[in-house]
Amino acid sequence: MRHPSISAFLNTRSGTLAKGPVALVMAEDEVEIDSTLAHLQTCGFRDVILLAPEGVEVTPDHESAVHIVTHDVFAEAALPNAVNDMMQALAGAWVHYCYNAEYLFYPFCETRRIGEMLTFHTEERRSAMLTYVVDLYAGDLGQNGNAVSLTDAWLDKSGYYALARKDPARNWEPKDRQMDCFGGLRWRFEEHVPWTRRKIDRISLFRAKPGLRLLPDFTLTDEEMNTFACPWHHNLTAAVCSFRTAKALRANPGSRHAVPTFRWHNSVPFDWHSQQLMDLGLMEPGQWF
Repeated sequence: MRHPSISAFLNTRSGTLAKGPVALVMAEDEVEIDSTLAHLQTCGFRDVILLAPEGVEVTPDHESAVHIVTHDVFAEAALPNAVNDMMQALAGAWVHYCYNAEYLFYPFCETRRIGEMLTFHTEERRSAMLTYVVDLYAGDLGQNGNAVSLTDAWLDKSGYYALARKDPARNWEPKDRQMDCFGGLRWRFEEHVPWTRRKIDRISLFRAKPGLRLLPDFTLTDEEMNTFACPWHHNLTAAVCSFRTAKALRANPGSRHAVPTFRWHNSVPFDWHSQQLMDLGLMEPGQWF
């Protein structure tokens, strides 16, 4: 179903969104929109909302099953602002947001639906979940010039690190249970990435509530919701496996010819399975058995 704007969509659907879980996808281009939507439906999201420029095409199945909302996706902080515009209507629901050609993985997602995992996380008194953006890239850029290939996807098996997040309001003291995480293509090709966009951590799964805001750096205005775990034990984390950085590095004239390949000695084929991400330490099962 298509809607001409976020406000028009909310006028017709706001009463049911709070049942959740809800997935918001922002289409910056037409690359792998259908596979992104299909992945989220397989995960078990109750409502999947595609924010896209006018005229974007999807398969007939998605045309009827997904809410397609016309939106200016090229505005500054377009995705956080869209999430914030919908926050009141989403209050009470678990929300995931991502871009096209990004795929959410959580521990044991092959056999457990997103609702089961979020119910467990809620029972642990958590209202948000840290996700790491894991860069994917095509192994052969000659065959896949935009660096996107679902059948030839690779990722870095190492080169990730985290630093304590500092609080400028408290003389740059470390924030409790918060980390700034780095790695992947944004680390290896950092000369082509603005320093404000090099982090790979996002709070991209959270429970919406009135007054909450998503910030441009993909953290939330509630500081406890930005923590990676509760004080008493480790919690679940998830991963967003993303072609977005690889696409950008190939599309940007300043970096396209400087990157003949993304593969290096620490590249491995992506198995499209949560166990590989857990084995590499890119997400944490916590007490989720």
